[in-house]
Amino acid sequence: MKQSLGRVTIIDFWASWCGPCREENPNVVKIYNELHSKGLNIIGVSLDDNVAKWKQAIAKDKITWNQVSNLKGWQDPIANLYHVDQIPTTFVLDASGKIVAKDLRGDALKLKVLELLK
Repeated sequence: MKQSLGRVTIIDFWASWCGPCREENPNVVKIYNELHSKGLNIIGVSLDDNVAKWKQAIAKDKITWNQVSNLKGWQDPIANLYHVDQIPTTFVLDASGKIVAKDLRGDALKLKVLELLK
């Protein structure tokens, strides 16, 4: 995943069937659109098991950053690597790949990203 890192990278674990994930997506889209050119990158990791529903959610929520899914639901190896046991779960990484925050939402997520981009 190193090649996908920005100055700040958010790893966003979500799924098309997750109501709270879908509610947060417009906020994350707004942050990405505003700060991507300044060094923010996002990697979406979906816990979906239905490719059509996953792709529909990406299109409907206007998600433009890189998305990955093994289509294995809760058995996703990336989610297991990060010990994800609920979604949405987000990790904020600095430029070196170190996790500096977890599970921030809304304004708290944007403020952390802005702090790290300074």
